[in-house]
Amino acid sequence: MKRLENKVALITGGAGSIGQTTAKLFLEEGAKVVLVDLDEAALKQAVAGLGSDKVDYVVANVTKATDVERYAQETVKKFGKIDVFFNNAGIEGVVKPITEFPEDVFDKVMAVNVKGVFLGCKYVLPQMNDGGSMIITSSVAGLHGSADFVAYVASKHATLGIMKTAALEAAPRKIRVNTVHPSPVDNRMMRSIEEGYAPGAATEAKKGLESGIPLGRYAAPLEISKLVLFLGSDDSQFITGAQYVIDGGSSAK
Repeated sequence: MKRLENKVALITGGAGSIGQTTAKLFLEEGAKVVLVDLDEAALKQAVAGLGSDKVDYVVANVTKATDVERYAQETVKKFGKIDVFFNNAGIEGVVKPITEFPEDVFDKVMAVNVKGVFLGCKYVLPQMNDGGSMIITSSVAGLHGSADFVAYVASKHATLGIMKTAALEAAPRKIRVNTVHPSPVDNRMMRSIEEGYAPGAATEAKKGLESGIPLGRYAAPLEISKLVLFLGSDDSQFITGAQYVIDGGSSAK
């Protein structure tokens, strides 16, 4: 039997690399999937690429309560329930020291990465089936400091507090809530961060970042998705309130 047979999964940040690879993996494992993102063109392209009649999308701003409530309701309307919620939407901001960090960028990062996760918990948990699973995307930056990256680091630390609170509140309904903490992933976000660290020399920045990872490379999006699949499946039935680090050995140092 497939690991997500007869389950319905909801994925925010669904048009991004991790959102799409997770959706593909979930579909292969038997789930019906709803993707949520702000960019409708990107969502349509993602759905077309997945090539399944078991996937749909909702255009929504994760920082707006009305949009979040709507994407939860539309998922239930479309597929009848929510078993797995990948609370994944996030942005990186810019690379600047605190004394130069733009206040408006700080506010935007916190709105998406913290308020968006909070609103997802607030409006999706009531719609979830008992015994379901919520996975929140944090980062190794949610466990450690990183110079010149204050908004992202602060926001990803905050998701950990939301996760622990939600795990305790959802436990009576046997809903598990956990975080995943990737190190750099080979995707668009890291291209932006590399350029931020070394304008005009992003390739060199990547080499420097990879040299600090014991396994010597960035994670592939699919490697993150496979961890999310484990946490979304019944294989993780006694796991909640936990932080899953997937960082190629970086935190062992």
